Amino acid sequence: MHHSIANGDSRLSFWLRVREFAVPSSMIESATARRAAGDWAGACAAAHVDVDLNPRHAARVHGREFAARLRDDLRHLAPDLLRWHMPRIAPDGLIRPGVTVSLARYHEVHLVARTPPAWADAGQRISLALWDGSRSGAHPHPRPHQRFRLDLHRHLWDVRRVGELRVRSGADRQPDGRDLGVPLPQGCAVDRWAAEAWTLLRAEGRAAGAVAVRLGRRRQLVLDLDEGAAFQVRTAPVMPVLPDAATWVLPDLALLRAGLIEADRLHPLVAPVLVPGHSPDDTPRSPEREAGTRLVECRGARHRIAVVHGVLVPLDHDPAEIRRESLLAALTGTPLPCLRVIDETHRAPEDLIDVRTRLDHGDTAGALAAVEDLLGPDAPLPRGALREELETAAQRRIDHGLFRAGLDGLGQGPAARPDRRSRDGRARPRHATYR
Repeated sequence: MHHSIANGDSRLSFWLRVREFAVPSSMIESATARRAAGDWAGACAAAHVDVDLNPRHAARVHGREFAARLRDDLRHLAPDLLRWHMPRIAPDGLIRPGVTVSLARYHEVHLVARTPPAWADAGQRISLALWDGSRSGAHPHPRPHQRFRLDLHRHLWDVRRVGELRVRSGADRQPDGRDLGVPLPQGCAVDRWAAEAWTLLRAEGRAAGAVAVRLGRRRQLVLDLDEGAAFQVRTAPVMPVLPDAATWVLPDLALLRAGLIEADRLHPLVAPVLVPGHSPDDTPRSPEREAGTRLVECRGARHRIAVVHGVLVPLDHDPAEIRRESLLAALTGTPLPCLRVIDETHRAPEDLIDVRTRLDHGDTAGALAAVEDLLGPDAPLPRGALREELETAAQRRIDHGLFRAGLDGLGQGPAARPDRRSRDGRARPRHATYR
């Protein structure tokens, strides 16, 4: 039943895949340990978050009181939790590229999280910076985005506020199933819209008014709180936009309600809030591949292959037979089945999709661990799909480094890659967002 639910709701399938790969348990554990030790910068490094701000410089520019508030927020920032809740795009669940997300507002200055443009998003890195209204710097969109903002949703990154997640997400009660009289896409948090709209209006210094609810590229509802919170579809004047975090049901809550995920697979700060009384078990959050022997049908018998002394080898053929069969294969092109499976595993293993997904989400360590588990740590990589994936990931990390250094014109860059392509060559819908 659960699989049929996922197949019927692409949003759930999307987030289930994101939760499996996007924020590995090793990252969460490392970032948590450093944050608990008071090393906020080290926690950011562990969560692949670059720090592009200096509290001492901020104190000189904006004053000591500002710097004290900033340091307090940085000490309570859980960068892995921020990564967990960053807006993501279809079809691959990557972090939305080229966006600036406000985390906190100190009058005219914002603490922001930024993502690089799509051509430089290797490693799925995030950067922290301060924005004071200027357009200085190399980021293509330095201004905080109206829809993708977390300053009104600090419970999605601030450990002091995580407890608010249950009420703010609506997990403390079942949806009321209200009918607005207009068709809505799946996943809308309609029962939370009014409360969240009031929060937005108060933050904007307004006692009442209209709030826009973006439901897609060309679809917008207007929530007019002057008229008893009535909804209508119309072309709206300039007005505050309800953040995406308030527009859609929290992905983790949707997955839990559909029975598609267990609490132990959630972020350890999220699980006990959404599932009261939950205590983590001793198993890893992400399922790990168990190393061992694999069976191969070889000339009428079942043979074993396994990693021995760092290399994937056949176990049921003696070295002399292997040398003889390798020579015959070079002459005839017909290798022994055990050798053929080993060669195919080196070039394009069955787990290539998972390796590719880990690389796309920036989990290079996890991808390399999966490769070593398959082939052994000392195995050479012949030409093939696996080697090409690893080389492409390395090149894209160079692109990201050039972007960070302000030297993007020297790499492949946007000129050589005007639109990012999917694996089958079709243009990716870079701005399709799932919440």
